[in-house]
Amino acid sequence: MNFQTSVELPAGLPPVSHADHILLMGSCFAENIGALLVDAKFRLNLNPFGILYNPLSILSALREIEMKKEYTEKELFAYRGLWHSPMHHGSFSASTPEKTLQNINDRLQQAFQTMQQLDWLMLTFGTAYVYEQKETGKVVANCHKLPENNFNRRLLLADEIVDEYSSLIISLAARNPNLKILFTVSPIRHIRDGMHANQLSKSTLLLAIDRLQQLFPQHVFYFPSYEIVLDELRDYRFYADDMLHPSPLAVRYLWGRFSETFFSADTKQIMAEIEDVRRDLDHKPFHPGSEAYQRFLGQIVLKIERLIGKYPYLDFQKETELCHMRLNP
Repeated sequence: MNFQTSVELPAGLPPVSHADHILLMGSCFAENIGALLVDAKFRLNLNPFGILYNPLSILSALREIEMKKEYTEKELFAYRGLWHSPMHHGSFSASTPEKTLQNINDRLQQAFQTMQQLDWLMLTFGTAYVYEQKETGKVVANCHKLPENNFNRRLLLADEIVDEYSSLIISLAARNPNLKILFTVSPIRHIRDGMHANQLSKSTLLLAIDRLQQLFPQHVFYFPSYEIVLDELRDYRFYADDMLHPSPLAVRYLWGRFSETFFSADTKQIMAEIEDVRRDLDHKPFHPGSEAYQRFLGQIVLKIERLIGKYPYLDFQKETELCHMRLNP
């Protein structure tokens, strides 16, 4: 007897491999999946603007990466003792404009380099609601707790999202014909919108992505993370304490479904070998200075060297440094 409504996973999608260069941007759900990709040693640039929720802010960020934009102090503002960018998450804010600009421009430079050799662009939309500055009419990525009367809030139209992204996709594909773009919709509900308005928002995002798939079938793909959480994990035990965000168990389940969709048997084997190294490093010895533990560390170094020999694009710098530090306390 089946006690679960299964979501059909998309078939025949291009695989994601460790050799690929990936840029992942979007909501805090993107951070969850992105962290797992980083742990699995995929070549990933994750949220170079910090967490972004709406499609237009993600689009603006991508265009700024494309043009290799460099921020200046005139694009920042001071509020509550910190300097902020309306295009960036609060994690980029700092007590001086110089530090904020360093945080922003360093990540922009890294993202530009990733964009030059990109295989996968993965975008997670969180909401179709945007906040526009009343003075400029520009959509902000982050309000930084400024008074709400500084902004106009509105719901994007699906056609508006399609028009804006069509232009971007045409531009990106002209320079990189092999580029693959994966869209997902965050399963996190935006309760401040109200439950009905949240459904309208998610529906707008789904309609826009579906239309982009029809327009660009060779480049645009969709992974049903939203549907998996709502239908396969239809139980509050799969949510965090706020009853809105997926729990760690739900994220791991989604990761498993993502792996089924995008990872080949060879990729899964590499991931297993990487996990084997991580488990070894997590081992807590009773006697760190013993000869047996030193031999054990040497074996880990050999495992890492063999992996790098087979897959030179894997980055084990931190693990190698940790082994050498423990070998030479």
